[in-house]
Amino acid sequence: MAIAVKTIGVVCILVGVLIMARPEVLRRLTGFFGQGKRMYLAGVLRIGLAVVFLLGARECDESRVIAALGILLLVSGLTIFMLGATRLRGMLGWFERQPLLVLRGAGLLVLGFGAVVIYFA
Repeated sequence: MAIAVKTIGVVCILVGVLIMARPEVLRRLTGFFGQGKRMYLAGVLRIGLAVVFLLGARECDESRVIAALGILLLVSGLTIFMLGATRLRGMLGWFERQPLLVLRGAGLLVLGFGAVVIYFA
């Protein structure tokens, strides 16, 4: 399971680099997830990642850090379902209108998340 956690970290780094290089990709992803019930797919994905992190935490070097990240992913995934479609669409619309610098900053956060995961896994 630790390998799965590290793989998720590598994917996050790659996605972060892609977003920093081409921030319009993040706008397209945001638009994609904003249509219909697709936003709930993001919640399911986060909950699935949380399960991998929580199950893999025992095998990682710093199990507390990985477990804490798993709990954060779980809470964020559940929050998507609690907010509801109307609020989520408003938030996604606001995010889509942000300047490229903000989107690149989001990419940097994703890259940093991946680096932390790899370092502590």
